[in-house]
Amino acid sequence: MVYVGCRKWMVLASAIWIQAFTGTNFDFPSYSTQMKSTLEINQVQLNYLAMASDIGKLFGWCSGVLLLYFPTWVVLFMASFLGLFGYGLQWLVIQRQIYLPYIMVFVLSLSAGGSIPWFNTVCFVLNIKNFPENWPLAVSLSVSFNGVTAALYNLIATKVSPNDKTTSFLILNALVPLITSIAALGPILQQPASRKDNQIDETLLKDDAHIFVFLYIFAAITGLYLFFSNPKSQNILVVTLLLIVLPVIAPKVIYLVKQAHRSFYSDRAIEGPSYDLVEIKHQEESRKQLFTPIVNRSSCGCLVYDKMIEMDRMHVLGEEHSATFMMSRCDFWLYYVTYFCGGTIGLVYSNNLGQIVQSLGYMSEVKALVTIYSTCSFFGRLLSAAMDLFGCFYQTPFTSADMYSTRTGRLALALVPMPLAFLLLIVSGAKFALSTATGLIGICSGFLISTAVSITSELFGSKSSGINHNILITNIPLGSLLYGVLAALVYVDNINSSNEEDLVDGTKVCIGRDCYHETFLVWGCISLIGMTSSFVLFLRTKTAYENDYRRKNWVPEETSCSP
Repeated sequence: MVYVGCRKWMVLASAIWIQAFTGTNFDFPSYSTQMKSTLEINQVQLNYLAMASDIGKLFGWCSGVLLLYFPTWVVLFMASFLGLFGYGLQWLVIQRQIYLPYIMVFVLSLSAGGSIPWFNTVCFVLNIKNFPENWPLAVSLSVSFNGVTAALYNLIATKVSPNDKTTSFLILNALVPLITSIAALGPILQQPASRKDNQIDETLLKDDAHIFVFLYIFAAITGLYLFFSNPKSQNILVVTLLLIVLPVIAPKVIYLVKQAHRSFYSDRAIEGPSYDLVEIKHQEESRKQLFTPIVNRSSCGCLVYDKMIEMDRMHVLGEEHSATFMMSRCDFWLYYVTYFCGGTIGLVYSNNLGQIVQSLGYMSEVKALVTIYSTCSFFGRLLSAAMDLFGCFYQTPFTSADMYSTRTGRLALALVPMPLAFLLLIVSGAKFALSTATGLIGICSGFLISTAVSITSELFGSKSSGINHNILITNIPLGSLLYGVLAALVYVDNINSSNEEDLVDGTKVCIGRDCYHETFLVWGCISLIGMTSSFVLFLRTKTAYENDYRRKNWVPEETSCSP
């Protein structure tokens, strides 16, 4: 039993490795300057290359379709070779070993960026398959490590090539995901073959909860070590221990300790009471009544509000949706707008963070602010699973769906700080305001990215989540294109309207609060739309969560017992 139970944890460890070493889009700022110089392109063209990586996500749904027909490891290696091709040839271009026109480099960026959702989909499917009871915890844990990729690559580049880290990032982007896929192949091939192997009793569920607590603590320690210690002083052996060794051995050790503890007290047999099952008819009627979904809700008296909430409303969680059926639901489009106007804004903000800091005159603080964003995004991802982790130990039955007990409600609350962050950037250009706003945006976007996978599976079914979630994240390239072009046009317009010429490395740059003031105003309004959409989504899904809670919390009445 322990061996079978440990195999799923090996799969989770593999998912952690994959996520930790395949978030290759986060290190684009590290080599973008040299790419710009090598290709002799302007800032707008460079922005298009950054967007190309996001545009690759438009084809992420292909990985979900392929997983229906091919083994997981095959799709994993397809993703690896997409990245090897895209990043490897870009590295040769920067090394001036080959010459490629701009349009070909754009295609390479698209191919490289397209590998990332393929890796993510493989991890989502592995977690959902191997943790049928606690898959939201497994997904949030593994997804959180996607936020440490840039720090890990910075560490490796510092140790391998301390004098020329810039070009090292591209070759690492090409080779490390392939090496990670080879390392993860063994656990993936040995994962439990059927859902029956994953069926566990209440005792093992509690053991799993303790393991998850340990792994979340270790994740927090890993993040703090990578983000707040100097790369030159970081020990690669410590990172190896935290990231590779502990996720593998910790579940085995905890299982063995728990098993030894239970064996020690197993001789204290306690004979439980026996129950006479009487009034069965009454209990069956109660169960039937309990499992009947709530459909009609009391209206608030506002015709427009009632129409908006009740139209095509979802009443059951977990119902399987095909892609076409999902896209016909109002709830999907509310969810899409929430992501498009919430999480995607945060990602575009991070892509422009270097220029934002430069324009406000804090060029020496770029690294510190990137660290703030990365750290807050990382812990935002971990925070998304806090209620699930709490529920493993304190299973207080929810009788009603509120903002804290439902995943859509927690999502709505998590997006509240984002408009406030942009308001802070609009009214003040101080370093403290910039740092605070960056941290808030990082937490919001990290929380949304992590919890989105679980919401997709809850609302539209887990079997098709590989396809459905990739359809959802098509908003990322669309948002990257729209918001990125907007920021670039406002930035260039301010350069052209300025009477002074500010040059950095021979390139004209925009200096002053006006460079991004209008952009922050527009982004803030868009984030308000995302927040509003998330609250409407919560109100529309509230009934479905209540029905789900009533079904899960039903306990047969004990009408009589004999000693």
